[in-house]
Amino acid sequence: MKNTTTMLGLGFAGGLLALTLAAAAPASTDAAPMFEVTVTNLTRGQIFSPLLVTSHTSDISLFVAGEPALPELGTLAEEGNNAPLAALLGGLAVIEDVQTGAGGILPGASDTVMIRATGKAPYISLASMLVNTNDAFVGLDAFQITRELDATVYAVAYDAGTEFNSESCDFIPGPACGSAGAHDPAPAEGYVYVSNGVQGVGDLATDLYDWRNPVAKITIRRMVNMP
Repeated sequence: MKNTTTMLGLGFAGGLLALTLAAAAPASTDAAPMFEVTVTNLTRGQIFSPLLVTSHTSDISLFVAGEPALPELGTLAEEGNNAPLAALLGGLAVIEDVQTGAGGILPGASDTVMIRATGKAPYISLASMLVNTNDAFVGLDAFQITRELDATVYAVAYDAGTEFNSESCDFIPGPACGSAGAHDPAPAEGYVYVSNGVQGVGDLATDLYDWRNPVAKITIRRMVNMP
């Protein structure tokens, strides 16, 4: 059995196609093997929102560093609400499966999601908000699984670029502030990039809520052999 460890960083998604609604070959209807995806929160003071995990073909990317985020990903990154993105992905032919986590993931804790994947849709992506931020999320885009692969991936935090990083408690939904549903109207960056963390420019104390990458350990374990 091969075990692979990967550090994700800026540009990991480069060269992959952006998410598209264009026609693509349907995902396999064969009996699909299951994969166990476990995400561990490596930060000291950030809580992860409920996970969104998807398996898919090579025709899409959940996000691409340096390019605008999907509005539904922006909703996840700003509010921790994964329902709009799950609904969007669930309607695409290039998606094999979409699953969501049981709840938030506290520092040092883990959550596990079971997901189907096939030889025709052998890529796994995921996202989860760092809730004591404006729009930071931990992301894994288009990680390829194989017949022989169990993997450990260390993932960084990205900024969705959809909300200005004021660090004001008027616009942060996590328990540090509790302002769910409020969007900072100031112009944002407009593209996904590796987050530079909490800078202490607003109401968030850096000694409590800042981090250094990576922010998550992701393990992907095959439960049934690939077809």
